[in-house]
Amino acid sequence: MKRLLSISLVLVLALSLLGCGGSEQDELVIYSGRSKPLVDSLVQKYQEQADRPVRVKYGTDAQLLAALQEEGDQTPADVFWANTTGALGNAVNNDLLAELPDALTGRADRFVPANQRWVPVTTRFRVLAYNSETVRPEDLPDSILDLPGMADMEGRIGWTPAYSSFQDFVTALRVTTSRDTARTWLTRMQALTPKSYTSNTPMVRALEAGEIDVALTNHYYVLRLKHGGAEGEYEGDEEENEEEEAEATPRASAPVEMYHFEDGDVGNLALVTGAGALRASDQSEAARQFLQFLLSEEAQSYAATQVNEYPVVQGTTVPAYMMPVEQALRLSPTFDLQQLQEMDPTLTLLRDVGAL
Repeated sequence: MKRLLSISLVLVLALSLLGCGGSEQDELVIYSGRSKPLVDSLVQKYQEQADRPVRVKYGTDAQLLAALQEEGDQTPADVFWANTTGALGNAVNNDLLAELPDALTGRADRFVPANQRWVPVTTRFRVLAYNSETVRPEDLPDSILDLPGMADMEGRIGWTPAYSSFQDFVTALRVTTSRDTARTWLTRMQALTPKSYTSNTPMVRALEAGEIDVALTNHYYVLRLKHGGAEGEYEGDEEENEEEEAEATPRASAPVEMYHFEDGDVGNLALVTGAGALRASDQSEAARQFLQFLLSEEAQSYAATQVNEYPVVQGTTVPAYMMPVEQALRLSPTFDLQQLQEMDPTLTLLRDVGAL
């Protein structure tokens, strides 16, 4: 009788513990380097479909990587949703991400890493934006390598050397050519006294106002100016940024256009965002389900319309004002995007030439 009573007490205690911890275990935790306007809406859609609570921790890719490495196996995170492939590569190198099944990675048509530790989610492209009232596109060079040769652009070029997408471009320039080529390009660009901006939005507005003639940026900043849309990258004080952006009405007639260099030029670089499931997560199945949701037609289409980024799943429609996906893909050079994680030599170059 005593033995039966003991067994019953153990069972009651075990069931009690499971009941107390169930809600916490069921909560999916996402560490996001992507912005609230994009992520919050998609998370709400996912919660409605999956009937699962979700908590999101926002930060820059670098902040989130530092947190993940400090937390180690005790991290509460189940999913790392990053703004750059460099950050994802860093997470792979530190064995933070779990390998994903073919059934999941196969949903994306492009940019799937060979290690299958993360899935691509969206794509952005580097462009040369120009003021159409002061610049003729036929006068612009075929390659970004020739941009420093435009002496008449002295003091009239905008760039964002402290911004992650520009640093990704410089990294791609370095790994697809050579360190010396990248240094020479940066040094010659510095000789043209370009105007540095802390972020792309004020730079594109300066371009519209005629303060500069051309700007090295991402395609969606031009589309946001002309057609609306939110920022895709987490930038810190997003409530303040949202208020500032809400005041700006899309201006389709703004004299700002996008110039693309010749096909395969590094100036047209494709920049990929992506997400992976944390190896330390005890909710691996739920994490994979969320990744699958990000590759659904609903989520892919939402990203295209909300932040003007390109889908990675074939057949997803994009707004009519965006260049067709296949045409945009032909513009970018082909190389292993994992190489974009080699950021330290790039930062050293930027500091050496005085850009940082």
